[in-house]
Amino acid sequence: MPLYHRSVASSPQPPSTTMDTSGLSGVANTSDMKMPEKDFHDHVAQPGLPEGGDGKPTSFAEYVHWATLRRQVEAADSTVVHSKGFGVVFAKFGKEKEHGTDVEVHEANEANESDDLRGMSEHDVELLNARRALRQAGWATVFYLVTCDILGPFNAPFAIASIGLTPGILLYILFGAFAFLFGAMLCKIFCRLDSVRFPIKTYGDLGYVIFGPAMRHLASLLQTVQLIINVGIICLSNGQSLSQLVVGGGHSICFTVCILIWALFGMVLGQVRSLQNFSIVANASVWLNLLIIFTSMGFVANSPPNFAAAQSAASFGTAVSYTGPIQVLSINPIPVFAQVNGVFNMVFAYGGAMIFPEIMAEMRRPRDFIKGMAIAQVLIFCCYLMYGIFVYCFQGQYTLALAYQGVSKYSWQSVGNALAMITGAIAAGLYGNIGFKIFYINIIEGLFGGPAFMSVKGRIIWTVLIPVYWAIAFVIGTGVPAIGALSGLIAAVCIFQFTYTFPPLFMLGLDMQLDAMTEDEAFTTPGVTPKRIDTWRDLSRWKRGFFSGGLKRVAFKAANLLFFIAGVATAGLGMWATGTDLKEVIAAGAASSFGCAAPV
Repeated sequence: MPLYHRSVASSPQPPSTTMDTSGLSGVANTSDMKMPEKDFHDHVAQPGLPEGGDGKPTSFAEYVHWATLRRQVEAADSTVVHSKGFGVVFAKFGKEKEHGTDVEVHEANEANESDDLRGMSEHDVELLNARRALRQAGWATVFYLVTCDILGPFNAPFAIASIGLTPGILLYILFGAFAFLFGAMLCKIFCRLDSVRFPIKTYGDLGYVIFGPAMRHLASLLQTVQLIINVGIICLSNGQSLSQLVVGGGHSICFTVCILIWALFGMVLGQVRSLQNFSIVANASVWLNLLIIFTSMGFVANSPPNFAAAQSAASFGTAVSYTGPIQVLSINPIPVFAQVNGVFNMVFAYGGAMIFPEIMAEMRRPRDFIKGMAIAQVLIFCCYLMYGIFVYCFQGQYTLALAYQGVSKYSWQSVGNALAMITGAIAAGLYGNIGFKIFYINIIEGLFGGPAFMSVKGRIIWTVLIPVYWAIAFVIGTGVPAIGALSGLIAAVCIFQFTYTFPPLFMLGLDMQLDAMTEDEAFTTPGVTPKRIDTWRDLSRWKRGFFSGGLKRVAFKAANLLFFIAGVATAGLGMWATGTDLKEVIAAGAASSFGCAAPV
């Protein structure tokens, strides 16, 4: 489905010049403008900078205006963009073509960005300069960061085993198609709203600009919960790997200590602040994950399942028989809640959307995000689905939530566990990095007016609080030692919203805002809200927002509304099912919280 957008700004002009924005017609006088309270968008009390603005209202038209100018500056920037990664073979594909000199482009950009910052306070300029210093990533970096995922590939066999081959394959295809569509939507929304003056830094910022503070708080809360639980899950999975290595070698170690070791390691790794720096290790993580996939496939094909681990993990609850021959089913007749839990484990494969805006915020050209995401989604779909089918066909009902731990031979187990601990540590570092940035931006910079996190004072605060963040993740990972059920629950509560529920809602809100503006006064002066002919309290604005723009555009908005409703309904089903499954798994004999007994 194409993404239909009405062009709001037809040509760039200096901020001090009157600008007749395409689709925004009206009189020029704004002196009698009033801001109605608690309107659909007229809530914005600061100029896109929750960490400290000048207190003046910012209109939606102004966000779009500055974003349009920013995209045009980026399109004119033809300097070479270096994307670390891909090595020698793919190096040339991670760079843009070079036209003109770096000096000419740099001077032009400096002039444009000087206009972008005109009239802003010294504190705001300092924060924005810190943000711009991070905008170095290219599309190859996007590829590595999106595919740097420890749980996606290795719980794919468990997800397919939970529901059977036929629905498993079909749902992986369906989830993948919609994940790409909604990822492209997020990129479009980001590019229509992000600018130097009003930067989009987090997923919550998208919701803030379109719907208001309540949506920002909801998105930031879910994102924080998801990221910290992801870190906890990875600490748990790495702890299981370490426990298998130690115990299988004839030694003993308390399982809680295994998790603590990785939490302590994360406190050190978490001191890295830039995603561009993470792309270096994320590069290695992608190839190591592929190595684990192919080596464990070879091990699975030449050894029986890990029967003891499958029985102790109680992966599917009491409804599954862990005796007898291996069973490979087209449709698995286990309870509905267990099947739905398997479905939501699939969501982990496409769960990177919750950090898409954060990745784009550190890109030199955010429009290139789609290129990196497309390559990543193709790799994810092909490798994950192939791996899931292959392992399930060999291990059937004995498939573990972390497939590489289902190998019965200790030496082969050790290969997968050793490699997975490396990739897990990298993924946990990435999640921890972004998760803490969200906390820092919204709480330390925004609520308390603290220093920019790229400043010296910000470095000190970051260094002190990172161990606290990882300590919380340790408590989560140790307290709920059931990876399959816990990952399904967090997928239903958080991941599904960011990948499948919020994008069509944000797209619908953006398009309605743009179309509702068509009869308002044109944006002319920074900091001054154009006069509008009605508000969102009036039916006329809702009608114009939804039904104007032509048949195709109306159909696109209607489709996004249906996608959103379907997403909410599916998420509700998932929360019930995965919560029930987690309860059943723990009751069936999962390892106790903060205990020394390992769950596998």
